[in-house]
Amino acid sequence: MARHACGVERCAVDFTHGCSLARSAPSLSALSNLSSTLPTVAALGAVRAFAANPGRRLTRPRKAGSKRSLHRRQLQFGEKRGSGVGPTKRGKGSKIMAIADRHGLPVAVHVVSASPNEATLVEPTLQRRFLRETPKRLIGDKAYDSDPLDRRVRQHLHVELIAPHRRNRSRPVTQDGRALRRYHRRWKIERLFAWFHNYRRIVVRWEYYPDNFLGMVQLACTVILLRHL
Repeated sequence: MARHACGVERCAVDFTHGCSLARSAPSLSALSNLSSTLPTVAALGAVRAFAANPGRRLTRPRKAGSKRSLHRRQLQFGEKRGSGVGPTKRGKGSKIMAIADRHGLPVAVHVVSASPNEATLVEPTLQRRFLRETPKRLIGDKAYDSDPLDRRVRQHLHVELIAPHRRNRSRPVTQDGRALRRYHRRWKIERLFAWFHNYRRIVVRWEYYPDNFLGMVQLACTVILLRHL
C-alpha cells in the first residue's frame, strides 16, 4: 500500500496503478484510505501541455482560500478628526456653505465646522465669492430668519435678505410678501448641492485640513462652471 501511494506521487498513473483499476471490487476495497489521484492527473496534464508548447508561460494555480485583499476599507469605526470638524446631533462633521446665481451655478463656497449656525456664516461666505460685485438679493430658508443678520447684510453689504419667518417667531414681521414670491427659486441651490453629490471626494471628507477640502470643493465648482458655461 505505501509503495502504491509513493508511485502515485512520483508519477501520475503507472502500469501498477493501471493494473489495480482492472482488478475486481474486493481488491479495490483495501485502497479506501488513499488520497485521490485527480489532482496528480491534472498536474501531469499541465506539465505535458507546457512541454508541448515551450513558448507558453507557466502560471501558478489559483488557491481558493479564506484570504482576501482589502483596499481602502475601514474595518474599525472611529471618530472624525481634523481641523474644522465640529460635533452635531448625528456625530462630527463639516459644513459646506454655497451661494448660487439665478441659473444655479456656484458663486461662492466656504467650508466650516458643522457646529455654528448658518446665520453666522453668511458674511464669511460672501467674502469668498468668485465675483467682485455683491449680489443684490439673497434667498435663504427659515434657518436665515434673523433680524440682526438682516440688518448687518443690508447696512454693510447692501444686500437684501429674503427668508420666510419661522412658526415660533414672536417678533413683528419684517419680510415683505411681494419679495417672498422669489422664494420659489430657491430650488436652484438645492440642485447645486445635488451636483456636488456627483463627486465622491465631496460627499465624504477625507482631508485632515479644511483648506484641502475647500480646494476639492472649488475644483468641483470649476468643473460645473466649465460644463454649463
